[in-house]
This record gives sequence, structure tokens and C-alpha cells, in this order.
Amino acid sequence: MNAGDPMVYAGAVGLILIGLFTVITRRNLIKIIIGLTLLDGGVNLLLVAVGYIQGRTAPIITPAHPDTARMVDPIPQALVLTAIVIGLGVTALGLGLAIRVYGHYNTLDTRKIRGLKW
Repeated sequence: MNAGDPMVYAGAVGLILIGLFTVITRRNLIKIIIGLTLLDGGVNLLLVAVGYIQGRTAPIITPAHPDTARMVDPIPQALVLTAIVIGLGVTALGLGLAIRVYGHYNTLDTRKIRGLKW
């Protein structure tokens, strides 16, 4: 299975939909953060699959492969690498906030947190 395969697109869209469904329907902060992580992974997989071209090589210029016309564009790969790092930072920040919220309110349920007043 290569990145141009329709199953890769279906898997990416499936991850996006599962993550979106989890974010919308769940009330636990940890489950919402997991849904955001699934959504992020699905978007990254979709970007890599769209940037792939069948029959092209990695964008590494060597004496054995000096032809740049037969190489894959490295921009989507670089963007996905950056998005992975940013997604990891957002996940860590969200988990840190969830820990602080639990320490302050003794719950991770967003309905109960929203109902509490100062």
C-alpha cells in the first residue's frame, strides 16, 4: 500500500471524522484531547498522501540521482513535520491544563466545570 492508494485517503478521513466526533460528543477533557490528537494525525496523514507522487524518489540529491525532476516535492513533508511538532506541543499544553483543572475543580467533566462559579 502506497501513499497514493485510496485506502490511505479513507484512513485519513476516518481518523479526522473519529477525532471530530470525539471532540464534539465527549465531555471529559482527556477524551477531548485524545480526539484532537486523532484529528491532528488524520490531517497529517492526508497531507502526506496528497503530497505523494507515484514513481518519484526522495528529495535527496546525490551523484547517483542528480535528476530533480523525478523527485517528490519536499514542502508537504516539511509542513507535516512541523505540524507534528506543533501538535505534540498542543497536546502537552492541553494535558497540563487538564491537570490544573482537575487540581482546582476535582473533575474533568466540562458540564460540571462550566456550572461552577468563582
